[in-house]
Amino acid sequence: MNAIVRILAPDGAIRALGPGDLIGRMATAALPIDDGRVSEAHALVSLRAGELKLLGLRGVFAVDGQPCKEVVLRPGLWVALAPGLSLEVLDVELPEFMLALQGDGLPRQVLVGACSVLVSPRLCVVGRHQDDAAAHVWNNGVSWRLRIAGGAARDLASGHTFRVGDHELCAVAVPVVGAGQAHTEVDGAFAAPLHIVAGFDTVHIHPQGRVGVAPLTLDGISARIVSELVALAGPVAWELLASEIWRDEPDRARLRQRWDVSLARLRGKLRAAAIRPDLIRAGGTGQVELLLYQGDVIDDRT
Repeated sequence: MNAIVRILAPDGAIRALGPGDLIGRMATAALPIDDGRVSEAHALVSLRAGELKLLGLRGVFAVDGQPCKEVVLRPGLWVALAPGLSLEVLDVELPEFMLALQGDGLPRQVLVGACSVLVSPRLCVVGRHQDDAAAHVWNNGVSWRLRIAGGAARDLASGHTFRVGDHELCAVAVPVVGAGQAHTEVDGAFAAPLHIVAGFDTVHIHPQGRVGVAPLTLDGISARIVSELVALAGPVAWELLASEIWRDEPDRARLRQRWDVSLARLRGKLRAAAIRPDLIRAGGTGQVELLLYQGDVIDDRT
């Protein structure tokens, strides 16, 4: 009940990757490539519209000799990260359903790999193992497993419920076709369409239909956050995004603090300009994305 692509790495190892897994030069990447020609965060495996895709992040890859930033993963596909440095897709597994958690105060979150359920400062699911979590969920290749802090591990399947703190959560099966995207419904009367001009160091956000209202201009870190999300064109782990902005910060706790403060400042600027703060959406799994509504327009000048 998990989407998996098996890849033959340049060193001959076979790696099983899932949605959200990173390929890059970092030792912490799901598929680390020890080569100076590969970017720290070169590419990302993503589940979109029922397909597993490889998305270029800080690096470009080639398929059949043609540079590209996105490709559907299929058996027999060769992806060249650099001359003489290629990955082979051995097989792709796309189950009919994937497992997700939802419940009291928690929007539906699709589970990937190993996850942790946190209750402080708020209830959320993060896509990594965190020692102090209220519960841990992971896939062992056969089934999903759940361990609530202080308890024993047990199987987790669709329809199972459990409690963490004061919250009751339920595991549900989500069709793969709808598992890769988050859908949000809004009343158009309260959310004017936006025209976003992203120029890396500056960003201009024009609320369409507001006659005589000056656009919101973002500079510095706020502009970098929006521009990076525009350039990536999809959900990305906050840690990856923050590492690109603060490349000189090796401490993860300090990096998280910088990210939280900067994100709060950015959302404050959006609110002050009467622009919906959920334009920058941070999901419970640690992913962040630009949440666009119908009528929003992006002008990518990054």
